Amino acid sequence: MGSQIVDTSDFYVGLKFKWQDGIWEIVDYDHHKMGRGGAVVRTKLRNVDSGSIVENSFRPGEKFDRVIYEEKPAQFSYMDGEDFVFMDHATYDQMTITKETLGNAKDYLVDDLEVMIEFYEGRIMGIELPKSVVLEVVETSPSFKGDTVTGGGKPATLSTGIVVTVPVFVETGERVVVDTRTGLYLERAKQ
Repeated sequence: MGSQIVDTSDFYVGLKFKWQDGIWEIVDYDHHKMGRGGAVVRTKLRNVDSGSIVENSFRPGEKFDRVIYEEKPAQFSYMDGEDFVFMDHATYDQMTITKETLGNAKDYLVDDLEVMIEFYEGRIMGIELPKSVVLEVVETSPSFKGDTVTGGGKPATLSTGIVVTVPVFVETGERVVVDTRTGLYLERAKQ
């Protein structure tokens, strides 16, 4: 538990760092090159405490203290109203986490999913998801004869409510693998 120095070249979605007297998580970022060789790193950040989202641009190479958490293995059990309940693998204690604390991670939670709960200075700060999860397609438009596999994709609503773009051959009721870091479709799930 503690921190290490990172700069903008180390950014990735989910990285948490100290900035402006708070702890922030990167929701999205883009290295943007401007005219005459200048560049900035545009980010969308979520305040871990309040859940508020801000957009900010940083200079390349700008340094930050990365927040490193103590982690405990846990399993998603069920929803209690708007909150999410997890079971600690070691103690079997139940821990309740708000949707604000979970941020986008809530879009990937399925029953019995194994996660790491992140603690910092004794407080639950969020969870670390597996790199991918299997979700069921609950709604997508049907494919038509003549649709090409290379023709891009179509939106599909998955069992957690998240919408991702899937290939045109994926049908309602199928299970797909989704990357939890990017929210992108990876492949059909093995049956």
